[in-house]
Amino acid sequence: MCADIILAYLNEKNRPYSAQDVFGNLQKEHGFGKTAVVKALEYLAQEGKIKEKVYGKQKIYFADQSQFPDVSDSDLRDMDSRIADLSGQVQSASHSCRQLDAELKELLSSLTTAEMMSKIQELKAECDRYRERLLKIKSAANHVTPEEREKVYKQRSLYVKEWKKRKRLATDMMGAVLEGYPKSKKQFLEEVGVETDEDHKVTVPNI
Repeated sequence: MCADIILAYLNEKNRPYSAQDVFGNLQKEHGFGKTAVVKALEYLAQEGKIKEKVYGKQKIYFADQSQFPDVSDSDLRDMDSRIADLSGQVQSASHSCRQLDAELKELLSSLTTAEMMSKIQELKAECDRYRERLLKIKSAANHVTPEEREKVYKQRSLYVKEWKKRKRLATDMMGAVLEGYPKSKKQFLEEVGVETDEDHKVTVPNI
């Protein structure tokens, strides 16, 4: 049974194969073990049903060519032309498949109509929430007018300038005292009870 299937396969394909090739090509469909394939090939070669060629340590098996009719030069040219035509068709089909595959990937990555409608509803609901929030803000009675905001900014700038001025004066005065003070700056501050911005972890903001 194994030998019959292998013989039919070699005659159908009519090309050289190693035992590994035959095993790999038929194992999935017929479940042949490699040992069975090797024995079947050797049996068919001994019986003269197939031909065997040895290349180094490898044996190659192929169909007995005497069973096939002779092919004329004209037939060979026709075959070559047919092969070229089929090759062109294969190339064209492969190109079309690549294009279709690219289109399929693009479609799969896009939202469906149902998903798009759901997304639109979500966005509309979000817009409604923001619109409602905006109306509440506009209708509130405690808005700060541009004039009031400008006044606050000016006051802030004035206070920051005054802060920097007083900090600079205090630093200069303390520097003058420390020139004749026998102890460290830290001890001086502790004795006079001065608390610095750094003690309270604050810094003068930018204007």
